Order: sequence, then C-alpha cells, then structure tokens
Amino acid sequence: MNLSHPATTPRLFVLNVSAGAVLSMTPDGKDQQVIASHCHIPDGVAVDADAGRVYWTNMGVPSADDGTIERAGLDGSNRVTIVPQGVTHTPKQIHLEKQTGKLYWCDREGMRVMRSDLDGSAVETLVVAGDSAADLGDQTKWCVGIAVDPVAGQIYWTQKGSDNAGVGRILRAGIEIPAGQTAADRSDVEVWLDRLPEPIDLEIDHAQRMLYWTDRGDPPTGNTVNRAPLDAPAGQARPEIVLTHLMEGIGLALDLPGERMFVTDLGGSVYVAGLDGSEGHPILFAQGNLTGIAYAELPAAKA
Repeated sequence: MNLSHPATTPRLFVLNVSAGAVLSMTPDGKDQQVIASHCHIPDGVAVDADAGRVYWTNMGVPSADDGTIERAGLDGSNRVTIVPQGVTHTPKQIHLEKQTGKLYWCDREGMRVMRSDLDGSAVETLVVAGDSAADLGDQTKWCVGIAVDPVAGQIYWTQKGSDNAGVGRILRAGIEIPAGQTAADRSDVEVWLDRLPEPIDLEIDHAQRMLYWTDRGDPPTGNTVNRAPLDAPAGQARPEIVLTHLMEGIGLALDLPGERMFVTDLGGSVYVAGLDGSEGHPILFAQGNLTGIAYAELPAAKA
C-alpha cells in the first residue's frame, strides 16, 4: 500500500505595504510572484490551500473608515472584495478557521474582534473593546492580532497600546458570546498577559498548546518573537523570547511540520528560524515595509 502524501509545494504569502501588493514566493524568498496589486494598505493574510484561495485585509486610511477584506485565487484570479468599506474600520490580522468555515479578524480603530463566513457574509462583532468615536485616541483599546483555539473554544487577541509604553496586552474570551450578553458587556474576557511593549500578530501551535506572538516595541523585550503555554491561567503566563533584533516585527507564520517559523518586519525583512528561535536568519531584506505573512503547503497543481 502506498501511504505517501500527495505532492505539495510550500509557499509563503507576504504583504508588501510599500508596493500595495500580495506576494507569493518559495520559503527561501525566491520565485516571487505578484498575486494582487493596488491593495489599500494590506495588513493580514490567510491561505486556504485546499480551496485554492488567499484572503487579506486592507487597513485603508483610518480617518476615512474605508478598510476592506479581499479574496482571490492563489494565482490572483477571481479577485473580489468580500467585506466592503463601511463594514469594518481598520482590519488587521486575519485568521481562517477551517472547521467552522469562518474568518476572524481584529479591527484596530473599530476596537472590535469580528468574524464572517468565508464569502464575507454573516459579519458578527464578538468583542467591543472601546467606543470607536469616544476612545479613538486610546491605543490601549486598539485590537490588532487574532488567533483561534477551537479545542478550548477561545479566541485570543492583542491590544498593543501606544508606542513603547509597556501597556500592551493579550486577551482571551470564548469564541461565542455568553447567552444573554453582548459583545460590549460580555463577562468572560480575560487579560491573559499584560505589560508588554507592543504585541502584534498571534499564531498557535495547537499540538504543543503554545501561543506565539510578535512584538514591535523597543528592545530588550520588544522587536521580538515570544511564546508561552496556551493553557496558562490568565495573568500567569511566563513568556519566552525566542527571536530578537527585528526591525518592528509584524507578521508571523508557523510551519509546524517543518518545525520553523517565518517572520516579517516593517524594516522589509523576512526571517526564518526554528520554533525555538534557533538558526534564525533573514531570507530577504530591504523589501520595503512588510506586514502579514502566511505559510501554506499547496497541492502541486495549485502552486
């Protein structure tokens, strides 16, 4: 019996804010292809390899409230806006939850955690962290990074705080709003970790029950990739810094079978390292301003 897996091709999907583009490349930074151009300040990206689709958020101009979410084929075909202007303010990191067929994202100036179906319909607000008008200048309420833990039935998100203020937080709550409560008054929101420089994007290693995140604040604890046990009680997580010397770290993607991570920063670099940060090194640098990154094993015919 042949138990070999179907042939796959690994690809990175990287967002270049300077170019307004979604890029695809091999994990060594070569064979770069432009999947989409003229993107309006792209920030978060997620890939559905089986369906042959890539999703990304466009922050837009915060004062204009014109953020959107788009979807396209892995070759850039069939590009469509699935969440139009006026629905979400400043969408940041996006997460694709395959089991339930949902997209989750954080809305920074909207101060919300949101989700929708994969076609952009059935948009819901799961968490309201502040009033988008009254609290607009309060960066402690800006929601940025998002991750979903379907095993424990929880969502995690970051609220970064102002630059280098040391008031960044990672929070968590149930995936579903408790009965009889609303996104603004739900009682199950916990501060999982606080007093961080500027936590940005989140990723989960579900097998090892480990949460990873980037932090773009100042050294020594900022400009890093960190991790901590996912099931730590709120307020008791002990972060481990696994990668340092980023130039304002933003995007994070885990290749769990390959036991490695990929990281982007606003300085224009893409880094690869082991999950423990070992052998970390840049595979690209001076690429402009980079934000979101996703890793995917694509069926060979779709690469």
